[in-house]
Amino acid sequence: MTILFTPEDLLRYLYKETSPAMNAAIEAALEEDWTLREKLEVLKASARNLDKIVESPRTEVIMNILQYARETVTATA
Repeated sequence: MTILFTPEDLLRYLYKETSPAMNAAIEAALEEDWTLREKLEVLKASARNLDKIVESPRTEVIMNILQYARETVTATA
């Protein structure tokens, strides 16, 4: 009997959030099903790319916050 695994199952496996029984079932399926291995590789690549993403606010946003803070301090002082 073939067990079908969802992308969510593979994500939980990737992040080591599955039970030992689920790990064994997924690993057995990965040995036999190349499409499942491909799906797992895509998820691994996506996880690596997510770790590389770094975002920061625009300078304009930071300046607006600082200006607001100055005005608030001045108004309450």
